Amino acid sequence: MMIPRALVARGSRCFRESAVCTMRRLYGTKPDLNVGSSPDTDLTRLGQHIRDIIVATGPISVSKYMQLALTSPIGGYYTRGQVFGSSGDFITSPEISQMYGELLAVWFVLHWEQTGRPSRTSFVELGPGRGTLMSDMLRASRKFPEFFASIHKVHMVERSPELRKVQHDALGCEWEKTEREEDARVDTPKMSVGRGVRVEWHDSVEQVQMDGAPLVVAHEFFDALPVHKFERGANNAWHEILIDVAESKPAVLTPKYMGSLQPAPSTQQFKYVRTRGNSASAAMIMRDARVVAQFEQGDKVEVAPEGARIMAWLAELISEHGGLGLVIDYGQDWTQGDTFRGIRKHKFADPLSCPGSMDLTADVDFSYLRFVARDLAQCHGPIEQGTFLHALGIQARLQQLVNSTNDPKVQQDLVDCYKRLTDPQSMGRVYKVMAVLPKSSTCMPVPFAPPTKDELNKIKVEKIVK
Repeated sequence: MMIPRALVARGSRCFRESAVCTMRRLYGTKPDLNVGSSPDTDLTRLGQHIRDIIVATGPISVSKYMQLALTSPIGGYYTRGQVFGSSGDFITSPEISQMYGELLAVWFVLHWEQTGRPSRTSFVELGPGRGTLMSDMLRASRKFPEFFASIHKVHMVERSPELRKVQHDALGCEWEKTEREEDARVDTPKMSVGRGVRVEWHDSVEQVQMDGAPLVVAHEFFDALPVHKFERGANNAWHEILIDVAESKPAVLTPKYMGSLQPAPSTQQFKYVRTRGNSASAAMIMRDARVVAQFEQGDKVEVAPEGARIMAWLAELISEHGGLGLVIDYGQDWTQGDTFRGIRKHKFADPLSCPGSMDLTADVDFSYLRFVARDLAQCHGPIEQGTFLHALGIQARLQQLVNSTNDPKVQQDLVDCYKRLTDPQSMGRVYKVMAVLPKSSTCMPVPFAPPTKDELNKIKVEKIVK
C-alpha cells in the first residue's frame, strides 16, 4: 500500500518533535522545534552538520563537539593539513627551532644507554604534526651510529590524510621498491622509507605492532583529545556541561564564566547548557571515589577519557617492551575546570563559533595521566620545559649554532628561538615534560632527580611571593 508523502513527512516531524521535546526536558532547556528547519548561511558545512545532530538528538557533550570539529571528514580542522607554523593557526616547539628535536633525541640516547643499549628499538610519535620533530630527532640520532642502528621502525600515529602527506615529505620518504605499483599510488602513505628507516603510519595507537623497545614521544597530543566538562552539584551529583544550538534570547553558560549566566552574543551559533542531574557520562567517568572526594559543590572539572585510555596503553606498552616515553604538553599537575578554548591565527577564539575553522584544545591534567598509569609504569614529573631543555644543554647547542654563522640576523633569530622555548614568560613554564619508564625500572631519568632542600626552599619562597 502506498503511503501519501505528506503523511510520511507529517509523521517524521511528529517523531522529531517528540524526540527533541524529550531531550530538552532531560537537559533542562526550552524546546525550539523550528531550530534547524532552514539552513543558516553563517554556519560552516560542518557547523550545519553539528546543528542537525543536536536538533535531531538533543545537546551533545563537549567531547563529541571536539571530536566532530577536529576530525570529522565533513570539514574537520585537522583534515585541512596546513594548520601548523607561522602561516597556520598555531606554532609548536619543534617548528620554532631545530634544537628542540635534537635535544629530545639526546634524551632518548642517554636513556638507551642507561637501559643496556637494546639492539632493537622503534620511535613512536603520537600526533606528529608536520613531521618536523621526528625529522630533527632522526637527523640528530645519526650522530650516534650505534643508537641509530638500533632504530628498526618509526611509527607515526596520524589520522589526517593531509598531514600524512606533509609528514611523508618532511621525513624524505620514498616508497619501497618491493611495494606493488598500485600500492604506491594510494592517496595517503601507509608504509615508506625515510632517513634510512622504515616509516609506518597508523590511524590509532592500537594498530602499532611493536618489535623491540618503544621510544615514545607525545608532543602536544593530549591537549587535543576530547574532554567532558562536569560541575559538582548538591547531594554529590555531577552535572554535565553540554553544547546546544544557540537561541537569540536565553542566557548561556559562557566558557570564561561557567558559574554565571550571561546573554549569548548574537553571533554565537552554539551555547552551553547543563544537565539537571547526573548524566550517563558523569555516572561512568566520575565514579572513582578517590577522585570525586577531591571536589566540592560548585567545582568544575574537565576530564579526557580518551586521554586516559591512551595513557594506559602507552604505560603498558613501555613496561611490556622495556621502552621509554616523553609526554610534553601545556597544562598543570592538577585538575582544572575551564580551559576549553579555540585557537585561530595564533589567538584565542570562541570555541563554539565556526567549528572546523580553528584548533580546539584544553590544558592537560598531568595528575590524571599519572593516576591512570600508576599501576602500569613509572611516571616522573612533570617538570617545566625550560628546566628540561637547560638540563639537556640547550645553551651549549645554541652557542654552537651561533658560532656557525656570521650573519647577525640569523644569530639573533637563534637567540630569540631559545628564549621563546625556555623563558618562563613564554613556553618555558606553561609547557611541562613527563617521563614514562617501565614499572620495573631502577634508574632515575634525566633531569627528573628528586629536588634538593635548597630547591624545595626556593620553590616555597616563590609561591609565597606570588
